[in-house]
Amino acid sequence: MNDEAQDMRARNKRATREAIGAAALRLAIEQGSPLVRVYDIASEAGVSPRTYNNYFSSREEAICAFQSDRARKMGQALLARPADEPLDEALVAAVVEHATPEPDRVGLRMIMSTPELEGEALKAFAMAEEPLSAAIAERVGVDPGRDTFPDVMAAAVAGAVRVAGRHWLNGDGRESFADVARRTLAHLLPAITRAAP
Repeated sequence: MNDEAQDMRARNKRATREAIGAAALRLAIEQGSPLVRVYDIASEAGVSPRTYNNYFSSREEAICAFQSDRARKMGQALLARPADEPLDEALVAAVVEHATPEPDRVGLRMIMSTPELEGEALKAFAMAEEPLSAAIAERVGVDPGRDTFPDVMAAAVAGAVRVAGRHWLNGDGRESFADVARRTLAHLLPAITRAAP
């Protein structure tokens, strides 16, 4: 299979995953509950239940897919920043890119207030730490197997993004998620600047 065909296949798989995740979240919001049937999610997404099962192992995972996919993209966004940009500025820009467009407020509220979904979202953020740590290590030129800085910073940034999400949900709606994220990350910036190798 040539590169173009592989790229097309990867794009199609990503689109299918996103369609299933969007359908799962939409149905959960409409029903006011994460107890959505797999058959209904698959039908809403225009796929078979078997195809659904190829992408997700639970409805909670499907409902939280947009959250986990966005979280995993933070590392990619960081690597795409200009190489000469200071790490603290690059991290903030990567997080703001992660926050654009804003998450669905109703969906995020459901995820963060339902124990089963919140657990899945925490798992997604934990999984996002590894690619973010690798991106930080690459930017600062350290071996992530020997230096704890990338892992610590990735965990701190992921935690700050979760805190920003809670504050954004509990706010009066006048402040964008990106602005709340910037304000929250500001607490980390001195540590990032001070500790960066």
